[in-house]
Amino acid sequence: MVQIHPVQTLPVDSGVREVKSSPYVTTEQESFTIWMRSLVCHSKGCTVYDSKGNLIYRGDNYDSKSCGEVYLMDLYREVLFEFQQSFGLFKSCEGCNSNGTRFRLRKNFKISPRGSSSSYKAVMESSKDDQQSCYKILNHRSVFIIEDGSGRLMAEVKKKQSNVNGLDFGEDVLTMVVEPQVDHSFIMGIVIAYGLLKCKL
Repeated sequence: MVQIHPVQTLPVDSGVREVKSSPYVTTEQESFTIWMRSLVCHSKGCTVYDSKGNLIYRGDNYDSKSCGEVYLMDLYREVLFEFQQSFGLFKSCEGCNSNGTRFRLRKNFKISPRGSSSSYKAVMESSKDDQQSCYKILNHRSVFIIEDGSGRLMAEVKKKQSNVNGLDFGEDVLTMVVEPQVDHSFIMGIVIAYGLLKCKL
């Protein structure tokens, strides 16, 4: 049986406190494993592990029919982002957190050559400083790339490959590589919003 990630438990005292007190901004390139399965029975979602096999995030859709109860949570079930989907003329998904930061993800409707990558745009706003930031999401076949407004690579998501005897994890196990100085909780928020727009969550 193929393991998605090696099981590693956290020490009750030191390890758990370290995860909770650490910021979501990486100081070096970091790799995560995304399993597109919820830990909640009969619910859609995803489960995210860090490179050491520790559970870092949970994404759960408690109402898959209306997509009205979708949350990104940390290890302690604290809600980091709440999501709402809009089904108007231009389908979009909005994520917001308790700090007043919100973003809206929607597809760029431009005519592209057949077989080329599809693109999405995420606009983030903060109620604290009224600043607005834009991000570009490119999806080409099985690779999902997130860039900032200047074109700098922030993260890449693709199907996870096993180096052991060529074993296949399946379509629902992904690798997410986040670049240094990038808030990986925000990146996960974009990944979940994208999954909702693609009806994968």
